[in-house]
Amino acid sequence: MIHIIGGGLAGCEAAWQSTLLGVPVTLHEMRPQRPTAVHKTDRLAELVCSNSFRGDKLDNAVGLLKEEMRNLNSLIMRAADVSRVPAGTALAVDREHFAQVITEAIEGHPLITLLREEVLRVPKVRPLIIATGPLTTGAFFQEISTLIGGKQLYFYDAISPIVLADTINQSRVFRASRWNKNSQPQMIENGETVNSLASSTTAVSCGVDDGQGDYLNCPLTKEEYDLFYDALIKAESATVHDFDKEIFFEGCLPIEVMAHRGRDTLRFGPMKPVGLIDPHTGLKPYAVVQLRQDNLAGDHYSLVGFQTQLKWSEQARILKMIPGLESVEFVRLGMVHRNTYINGPTVLRETWQMKEFPDLFFAGQISGVEGYVESAASGLVAGRNAAGLVLGQAPCTLPRETAIGALSYYVANAEAQNYQPTNITFGILPPLSKAPRRRQERKMALSARALAALNEWQAMANT
Repeated sequence: MIHIIGGGLAGCEAAWQSTLLGVPVTLHEMRPQRPTAVHKTDRLAELVCSNSFRGDKLDNAVGLLKEEMRNLNSLIMRAADVSRVPAGTALAVDREHFAQVITEAIEGHPLITLLREEVLRVPKVRPLIIATGPLTTGAFFQEISTLIGGKQLYFYDAISPIVLADTINQSRVFRASRWNKNSQPQMIENGETVNSLASSTTAVSCGVDDGQGDYLNCPLTKEEYDLFYDALIKAESATVHDFDKEIFFEGCLPIEVMAHRGRDTLRFGPMKPVGLIDPHTGLKPYAVVQLRQDNLAGDHYSLVGFQTQLKWSEQARILKMIPGLESVEFVRLGMVHRNTYINGPTVLRETWQMKEFPDLFFAGQISGVEGYVESAASGLVAGRNAAGLVLGQAPCTLPRETAIGALSYYVANAEAQNYQPTNITFGILPPLSKAPRRRQERKMALSARALAALNEWQAMANT
């Protein structure tokens, strides 16, 4: 029996992977007994921030990570693929449908016992996987801090607003994906890039690639952008209580923080107009705000990259300055929350086991990774290795040439003094012995090598 604390992405994936090896699991989830400030339902694996799992092609590292997880029978990827909504070359999901698929899979599995209870102390049962996420409650994290003998680390994360689709002024916006890149997930077969059958089948059923572009785009002229920018940098932010220093993850900076770095920062960030032509003018906009479908019904849209900690009244006022959103109604306004994590290199092995207590695992964002897919990947490895302990098997590590293996290596071996959570990038994979000169070809070569290494590892593991 394995005990897992936390019913988020990592905890659910760990539970699922354990059962694939025939090992029973008890999964502890505190909601709804104890709610959080950002969760809205009692469903497992509820997505709090974006509905995007980011890129879904093999020319980016997170796309490779997804494909590896699909090959390893990931529950998270299965749920994401059947819940996908239009998002260009990214994988985005209907939040509610995604969480419902996960919840039904966990609740209906004969080897999983789901206990809806808050765990206040680290239990003595082993193997134990702690996957309580970045919103780990104060009392339990103090328990963890005592266990690991170290000070907690943290950063602040922000959430993007969501609007009602039928309140968007359709006469001011246009539908398009950058460079006309709509949803066409890829995989490699026999050394060649082809459409992923599983993913493309799902895409058709959800109308992901309708040939019209997957995003709604709000174009801004220079005058409109300048007015928006000036209002943004003067707006009042919400106060973050109890902490004397705000530390934001660079990959998820609030728009107002980015704006204070320079007038054109947003135009080279979330408001970049490259790859888009406004059909109303035939010209590239000076800046653009993209909206991504947030649910299967298509009645909710989120503002891409517009995470913010502005006061809600300020958000409503300033965001309505964006063309097309003048009379928009908000389903959810943006907010900020604190993400807590441990110093992975001082605590963890590549197997996601504690160095000091090998029958105790950490997984998910609390372990020091950033991103939905990365969190689930850590749960995948932790679940397999915890099950291995029960079965008397040696813990395994995936090849460093794979995205999963590279992420595991980073968490265990990064420089500890200034440790920061990371998304998966090609930069943490070992370099190619003979790298193609072109950047795109190098990326595809890294993905091909990774999937070949994974296939070889799987073949050896099954013998």
